[in-house]
Amino acid sequence: MLEPKRPKGPPLNALRAFESAARLGGFSAAAHELCVTPAAVTQQVKSLESWVGQPLFERRAQGVELNALGQSALQELGAAFDQLGLAAQNLRTRASPFEVRIAALPSVAQLWLSPRLSDIRRNHPEIKISITAMESRPNLLRESFDLCLFFSTAPLPDNSTTICADELFPVCAPEMADRIRSPNDLASVPLLQDVTFIGDWRQWITGINPHLDLELSGPTFSHYSLAVEEAKNGAGVLFGRTSLIQDVLDQGLLVEPFDQRVELSQSLIVITRHASGESKMLDSIVQSFLST
Repeated sequence: MLEPKRPKGPPLNALRAFESAARLGGFSAAAHELCVTPAAVTQQVKSLESWVGQPLFERRAQGVELNALGQSALQELGAAFDQLGLAAQNLRTRASPFEVRIAALPSVAQLWLSPRLSDIRRNHPEIKISITAMESRPNLLRESFDLCLFFSTAPLPDNSTTICADELFPVCAPEMADRIRSPNDLASVPLLQDVTFIGDWRQWITGINPHLDLELSGPTFSHYSLAVEEAKNGAGVLFGRTSLIQDVLDQGLLVEPFDQRVELSQSLIVITRHASGESKMLDSIVQSFLST
């Protein structure tokens, strides 16, 4: 006698697409997180709704909104995927206990982290470090990273440590500093900008003198490190962030033409996948970051 077929559960990809869309508030955001197309997320959510027999989102002209049934599932599914991701990462760690994967904002990876890697390797020769530059902070419960370095405002994420507070101030090549003696002189030179920190010039101007009239139409760069190189070449004046520019200032490649700084609400932080005390290796790397 043939055993009757067991009812099929929902596809894991459909549950993952729904959880991401519900948590992030839309199919496009979920598609970006899952590295698929919005159409693929839409199809996966529809397949889950077909399995459930009820819609989980309200479709509106301006987008989708989670309904009561979908809301009732979000917390449980979110916790389940967090736990699944944690189990997978723990398995990877047990298989490769001396591999450390770091995610960082591109500017932080290039200008802050890179100069410190030689000291970390010298102090921890057993560790193999890999670095991924990315624009948005990863979810360490679900993605294959052990720690990440990004800017953040209060309240700070769990398992995070503040590396340094930041200040904004103009920087330029030494030869250009002779041409600018006060903030008013900035009107006569190109003001370099970076798309990641596009509001920093305006924040600095507002902080020192909101009536200062400067035309922010200078060259714009997709990466802060490119703007730093052009500032070194004398192409214009760039806003500096203490965490990103201090090493270059110490080398004398850029200078601060006048001492008018504005404190940022953001700080450079390191977030670890494990809480403090759970991984001696990660704790040691964090301490290395704090001591440099």
